[in-house]
Amino acid sequence: MRHGGAIGSSAMPNGVSVAELCRKHGVSDATVYKWKAKFGGMDVSEAKRLKALEDENAKLKRLLAETMLDNVALKDLLGKKW
Repeated sequence: MRHGGAIGSSAMPNGVSVAELCRKHGVSDATVYKWKAKFGGMDVSEAKRLKALEDENAKLKRLLAETMLDNVALKDLLGKKW
């Protein structure tokens, strides 16, 4: 069964340092501290929900940009005199 603990807790498994974990998983210390600043204190379910909302927001921004481009193209086309 999974533990629903908070992300970014300062306790590392078996006393392993952050630097050692970074080397093992191929990420930089800066990345870990960035993740900790963003996700620290969240439950795993909250982090998953945040990720889903960020993905949905990115999709909606792309759709809005495409619609705005279509709108500009239509206005340009309709504004020309034939």
